[in-house]
Amino acid sequence: MTERPVAEMSFREASVELEQIVRSLEGGDLELEQALAQYQRGVELLTALRSRLADAEQQVRVLMDASAEES
Repeated sequence: MTERPVAEMSFREASVELEQIVRSLEGGDLELEQALAQYQRGVELLTALRSRLADAEQQVRVLMDASAEES
């Protein structure tokens, strides 16, 4: 199965996949190569999720500042 590019995934989809990867790695049943590939994908997902959260936080700040200025 080909992995879907993270940029094409919704936040929820990326979160769900990351949770599945964590469970898989915690299970300890993967071969080393599989574990490394899963870990790498997990890092990619985590980085993208953190970036999206930071962007969302910035948008909230902008909206709150604009709302405060209108008051």
